[in-house]
Amino acid sequence: MEVRDAGGNHTGTASVDDTVSDLDLLRAHVAGDRDAFGELFRRHRDRLWAVALRTLGDREEAADALQDALLSAHRAAGRFRGDSAVTTWLHRIVVNACLDRIRRRRAHPTVPLPDGTHGPEDGPGTGGVEPAAPVPDHDTAMVVRDALAALPLEQRAALVLVDVQGYPVAEVARILGVAEGTVKSRCARGRARLAVTLGHLRPGTRPATTARPDVPEVTDGNPKEPSGVRSGSGRSRPAANQQEEA
Repeated sequence: MEVRDAGGNHTGTASVDDTVSDLDLLRAHVAGDRDAFGELFRRHRDRLWAVALRTLGDREEAADALQDALLSAHRAAGRFRGDSAVTTWLHRIVVNACLDRIRRRRAHPTVPLPDGTHGPEDGPGTGGVEPAAPVPDHDTAMVVRDALAALPLEQRAALVLVDVQGYPVAEVARILGVAEGTVKSRCARGRARLAVTLGHLRPGTRPATTARPDVPEVTDGNPKEPSGVRSGSGRSRPAANQQEEA
């Protein structure tokens, strides 16, 4: 199972009828069907990939985490108890793989490579559709990504699932294995942190500038219409002329 080559071209195997449930596919996989798990992944790869990418903020890291997660799910399918939906189970494995990778990365920090966009010359895709911002918003997307990356792990995972991917709080609680109130609390704390970090992105908000003592502050000017050009003495020019003529 190679996540990096799962981009959109399938290798000749006929697609399973979409009326077959996820649980039936998982059971078929456990029973020995060699194509069942691949079909299960095909159904959910886009959202799983989006969660991994948003959580890690790096394509290569996300691809590795997703592959680790799917290998774990592939091997652990026989232990699935059915106490949650198959998609919830898959998402939980993916999120845990991402968080484990983040913890390892923090324990052994490295110098990150530039995160540019990948074109056709960069080789095969990583599977699924990468959530990408339009070109004009690329800088903003990078700032948001960095702000998410600075959050504590639990807050980041909750915000990615709730605010970025749009999962209901109840579903996120099942994915993360915590109470709904815990998800709401983590989201609230994460949003509060992001509000401070990303406050300058709000419409009508200008980033603060550092004043320099040798440069006068630029103001919006006097809103009133001038009644005349002032002379150095403070009197308007027409009034000064009248006194000179008198």
